Amino acid sequence: MHATSDRFKSNARERLDDAGLQANLRRFGGGFAERRREAVGRVDDFEALRDRAAAIRTEVLENLDHWLLAFEAAAQARGTRVHWAETGADANRIVLEIARAAGVQRVVKSKSMVSEESGLNEVLESAGLTVTETDLGEYILQLAGEPPSHIIAPAIHKSRDEVSALFAEHHHTPPTRDIPVLCEQAREQLRPRFLAADMGISGGNFLIAETGSVAIVTNEGNGRMVTTLPRVHVAITGIEKVLPSLDDLAAVLRVLPRSATGQDITNYVSVLTGTRDPGASDGPQENHVVLVDNGRARLLGSALHEALRCIRCGACMNHCPVYQNIGGHAYGWVYPGPIGAILTPAYLGLENALDLPQASTLCAACEVVCPVRIPLPELMRVLREESFSRGLRPWHERLSIRLWRWLALPPRLYGVASGVAVRMLRALAGRDGLLHRLPGLDGWTEGRDMPAPQGRTFREQWRQRARRPS
Repeated sequence: MHATSDRFKSNARERLDDAGLQANLRRFGGGFAERRREAVGRVDDFEALRDRAAAIRTEVLENLDHWLLAFEAAAQARGTRVHWAETGADANRIVLEIARAAGVQRVVKSKSMVSEESGLNEVLESAGLTVTETDLGEYILQLAGEPPSHIIAPAIHKSRDEVSALFAEHHHTPPTRDIPVLCEQAREQLRPRFLAADMGISGGNFLIAETGSVAIVTNEGNGRMVTTLPRVHVAITGIEKVLPSLDDLAAVLRVLPRSATGQDITNYVSVLTGTRDPGASDGPQENHVVLVDNGRARLLGSALHEALRCIRCGACMNHCPVYQNIGGHAYGWVYPGPIGAILTPAYLGLENALDLPQASTLCAACEVVCPVRIPLPELMRVLREESFSRGLRPWHERLSIRLWRWLALPPRLYGVASGVAVRMLRALAGRDGLLHRLPGLDGWTEGRDMPAPQGRTFREQWRQRARRPS
């Protein structure tokens, strides 16, 4: 996927000016957030479940090499070939080599964010392979030639009419707004491709070290079709996704669907282990797992280490006021929302995604709902501090912060400056007592009106109050 994270501000402006997208985002609204609230309310002690899930993920990351080697040994013992890819390009090369060795021509895929990172589809298609995305949202976006805009609902930015127009163009069917009819059209297109595919490619929500299994969590049956019908299956996933045991998987699955879609459990939980047994009617004859680093090992032990706990539920973006106003494409890479504001600079380099850590009000809604307790606002602050210390922020912004420091440190000077400032702001206010525009701070006042101060500082009001008789 071609990254445009270095153009976040212009991306965001385009999305804010896109009336169709804004209407679609309003329909999305807080639907997932409301369903999460209801699902959490059905659990006696959801906070204890979050504590358990966070502890499991923390323990894995602190001993990641041990658990990855344990997974590799268990997987190989059950007939799975494990491949290690340092970069996305390495992962693409490995998958292409597997396909060529097996004589693959037709590939079906279920949703995989890591393959979006590496641009796997383009590499396979340029080598002459036919690749079909089979997750409904991903299939829609493949027809549209667009990347996903959400981790769990990749086509959430599309309206029903837009999907209908796409299907009418590519399926040569009459336009319809009937959702079951649209789903049936997609099923009619995809079913023959499942049956004809030589290779299935999936992601992996989790890797189980105890059994050498790959766990996939989906709400559509395409995940099972992709992983059991083709003679070759390749799971491509990040190295941080390993869990020690099936018991740990069960614990994490108690928080993942509730945080993601507000379900107690997803429709399908598949635990894929090894190759097809002799005499079995389904399952792959060849099973491969590609473990991808692509910048993850660099985060271990760093100030951003905790971001690797992420289980890709999407809860942070479901509750983020910034994401809900600009959508996922504005972030310019695979991972949008608060987690994307951390992972994208971490993986691509802060200088290539400089404004993403700034794309937050630091309201902490994301941290409150994260099922594995990632301190997302604090990690964004880390990146903000790094961008300042490395001199990456614009000169006028750095100058403003230095001036603020100079004013704020001496109490007497701060008192004088704040007294002048509140009187100026009072003078700039309209008759309604609101600040409609602040020179030099148009970004703050273009989309909001702020109450003007009373014309006196807090200290002045406090001294006046202290002089009153009790």
